[in-house]
Amino acid sequence: KARRVGVRVGEVTDLDHFAETVRARAIAENLVIVQAGEEPLDVDDIVERFVEFGRRLQPYVTDTVTLLHDALAAGAQVLLEGAQATFLDLDHGTYPYVTSSNPTAGGACAGTGLGPRDIDRIVGITKAYTTRVGAGPFPTELLDADGDTLIDVGKEFGTVTGRRRRAGWLDCVMLRQAVRLNSLTELALTKLDILDGFDEVKVCTGYRLDGDLIDSYPDRSDVLARVEPVYETLPGWKSDLSGARERGQLPEAAQEFLNIVEREVGVPVNVVGVGAERDDYLLWTA
Repeated sequence: KARRVGVRVGEVTDLDHFAETVRARAIAENLVIVQAGEEPLDVDDIVERFVEFGRRLQPYVTDTVTLLHDALAAGAQVLLEGAQATFLDLDHGTYPYVTSSNPTAGGACAGTGLGPRDIDRIVGITKAYTTRVGAGPFPTELLDADGDTLIDVGKEFGTVTGRRRRAGWLDCVMLRQAVRLNSLTELALTKLDILDGFDEVKVCTGYRLDGDLIDSYPDRSDVLARVEPVYETLPGWKSDLSGARERGQLPEAAQEFLNIVEREVGVPVNVVGVGAERDDYLLWTA
């Protein structure tokens, strides 16, 4: 895509054109492969296989920009769901420990063809604690028994690979930056129940850098790796949250946890996950 030489999905609507595009790309790649001393690709085989893939995809390919804008014009509600996380963003994440795209609200606009004014509600999804996969700075990471508890109770292992995630206390400095970068209108906070068994629960509300208190998120990964988290500590609620369906049914300490998050990030928490089942959540409009 960035090299401007990719084969686009929309090209499968004309299989003859699609075949020509695939053939041209395969021939161009063969020039590089042969120069590297390797055996060239079988161009005819590649074209044949890709055209068959294109034929299978054809019924599912359309002009999605028109589709979405027509739906909005007809009064339909359109929900866009992102993946990965704000701080894996290629431009605003913890570079170079990032993905190759923009998994932010802005990226959703770019990817769908909807304009910023077409979006009227942006819900940020966060766990009640912080996790990270792989390398990169992680100010609130716990390398002790509490961290092991978050990982084990929270089942923080890759679904496909089984890879163990890193875990730590909720980082509201990072979360506040995510609110800014995405223009979040509200938060959905999941897995609050994973904190049920802790004697104390901590929330990071600021950083210290070289002894000085800062409340903004560093834009350089090497600087972020040097900060020390500043915590607000709450007593643990030590009770099962899974039966709660209203905010007032939560223990006082759990309610205070949500209050701190809202105070620190500046948007309401309107959804709270309190268990593993589909209906284990609290939903309200603050």
